[in-house]
Amino acid sequence: MAAKEIHRCTWAGTDADYIRYHDEEWGVPMTDDRALFEKLVLEGFQAGLSWITILRKRENFRAAFHNFDAERISRYTARDVERLMKNEGIIRNRAKIEATISNAQAFLTLSKHAPFSQYLWGFLDGRPIVNEITSSKDIRTETDVSKRMSKALKADGFRFVGSTTLYAFMQSTGMVNDHLVTCFRYDQCAKLQKKLKIPGL
Repeated sequence: MAAKEIHRCTWAGTDADYIRYHDEEWGVPMTDDRALFEKLVLEGFQAGLSWITILRKRENFRAAFHNFDAERISRYTARDVERLMKNEGIIRNRAKIEATISNAQAFLTLSKHAPFSQYLWGFLDGRPIVNEITSSKDIRTETDVSKRMSKALKADGFRFVGSTTLYAFMQSTGMVNDHLVTCFRYDQCAKLQKKLKIPGL
């Protein structure tokens, strides 16, 4: 008997790393503050590039940025910036590296008042958006929510957080389910989203 064909979102393509990311991570609701900070930083580094480029360098990023420990990153000095600029394993963009440091500082300031997850998910009132997309052509690149989130984060001192970057962030962290309805992950992620409970929301 032939194995049942697995239907995926078309963007997953045939690259093994991309398929693994699609099948295991993309669209899964994320609530851990450190993980959310990491994804926000990486989405910022992705601006102007393809996500597969970032994905293949992700472990290098984690090593270079001390596993995205915001407390530690917030104390980086000019020497750290130069260290990172010499690291061929990451994206050597000075503006993005410096933004990561200031973003860590902004993250810590926000975290004094409430968990970062509560802050971000608050833009959706703690309820993920489950779309019903039948074609990749219908997937949006930004929404009113991503625009509001972008405006708020910029006001709070974050950089490289445009509305398009933040919509990609929302998709990847499960704030939005943009898997095609024909994709085997659509129902799986929808169930995880339905069970989601954000403390304080």
